[in-house]
Amino acid sequence: MIGLNLEQTRNSQDTKKPIKCVVWDLDNTLWHGVLLEDDRVDLRENIVEIIKTLDARGILQSIASKNDHNTAIAKLQELGLSEYFIYSQINWNSKVASIQEIAKLINIGLDAIAFIDDQPFELEEVHFSLTDVLCINVTKIEHLLDMPELNPRFITEDSQKRRQMYISDIERKQAEEKFIGVQEEFLKTLNMHFTLASAQEDDLQRAEELTVRTNQLNTTGYTYSYDDLNQFRQSEQHKLLIATLEDKYGSYGKIGLALVECRDDIWTIKLLLMSCRVMSRGVGSVMLNYIMKLAQENKVRLCAEFLSNNRNRMMYIAYKFAGFKEVEKQGEIVILENQLNQIQPLPEYIKLEIID
Repeated sequence: MIGLNLEQTRNSQDTKKPIKCVVWDLDNTLWHGVLLEDDRVDLRENIVEIIKTLDARGILQSIASKNDHNTAIAKLQELGLSEYFIYSQINWNSKVASIQEIAKLINIGLDAIAFIDDQPFELEEVHFSLTDVLCINVTKIEHLLDMPELNPRFITEDSQKRRQMYISDIERKQAEEKFIGVQEEFLKTLNMHFTLASAQEDDLQRAEELTVRTNQLNTTGYTYSYDDLNQFRQSEQHKLLIATLEDKYGSYGKIGLALVECRDDIWTIKLLLMSCRVMSRGVGSVMLNYIMKLAQENKVRLCAEFLSNNRNRMMYIAYKFAGFKEVEKQGEIVILENQLNQIQPLPEYIKLEIID
């Protein structure tokens, strides 16, 4: 049996946060020249390698450029680069507005965005208005791939497929916008398959990545290393569960993680998180309800820790909706408990598979 001190195994929150999306300017940044003034523009040296490397690392990329949209898109297609950018904002709006829109569409925090431009004025304006955005002058681009914020510790199968997953999300959103009817009826059309399994060793790189990258749908914000998670996986006093979701548009990948500390008479959910990409799919309650059912079957009390980070209120609401109530506070940590007398049934639009 492995004894673990959870307080000691949390990673520091003071380390530099990983960048999830690099937003590029175009003129004199991605290429040399001004598209609407020059007959020909040439790609910046090594830019293709940089873009492909970031993509392979699972870092999304977008564009914030003051330009004619159709002309710029045509040029990107001609250069063979258009596929690497999602939610591009090519218009005459301010870079601040464009970056805010990109963050909203991807559903990430501004502190997960890096912005690259050649104009000091544009960089200063973004830095002044959006202080959390990492602003980089294109003159420093030769060091870009060496920056720690752009070097994830692991490159997982999910990270390698991240751009394609977001492209599938765009297709889903477009289908949902066209759908006439209530959301539950639309969700039925997706044929969602939710898999919940005890984490295996080959899940741990992605599990660590989830604790580092997920800030909004995260009950405590604790981050754990690969080695910490491997200890939890082998511990008889813990359950480490990982969730995968797919539907008719493709796989969302491994999108959820739960860590439960199991004592003889009480279980405590130390961490429950879900990728923001599944926020509107109603799957967060599926994992929570499964844990509740397990606790009920094992005849133990079920508690949960919650630590507010000003962005995870949705997870607090999820706990309250599932019947958890506050019973005490331990510093900034709120302890909730569920009496397990009412567990919500599985939504009809989700097929659940449990793998022990």
